[in-house]
Amino acid sequence: QVQLLESGGGLVQVGGSLRLSCAASESGFSIGAVGWYRQAPGKKRELVAAITGGGATNYADFAKGRFKISRDSAKNAVHLQLNNLKPEDTAVYYCNAGDHWDWYDDMHFWGKGTQVTVSS
Repeated sequence: QVQLLESGGGLVQVGGSLRLSCAASESGFSIGAVGWYRQAPGKKRELVAAITGGGATNYADFAKGRFKISRDSAKNAVHLQLNNLKPEDTAVYYCNAGDHWDWYDDMHFWGKGTQVTVSS
């Protein structure tokens, strides 16, 4: 069973940056569409950003202008660059992916999440 592996989370101060990465556990699995989600304690999971297999992107309003999703086809990975972080960005960030082109909510594969904590 293919697993998605997130990395890059951590503790950062307000205004800082982090780069999250999502890669597949098996080299034979080609990551297609990807969505990054986050869930803060006591809150519902929400979409942060998504990217199709062709590179088209979609962002939540809170992510526009601060976060950037991109894919590295050579490494079969998708990154989420988090800039100008705020305390309200503190959450567990999850990678969700499929091996298909188009993005849709709640695709087949999920990672276990990576913690992002922004201190004030």
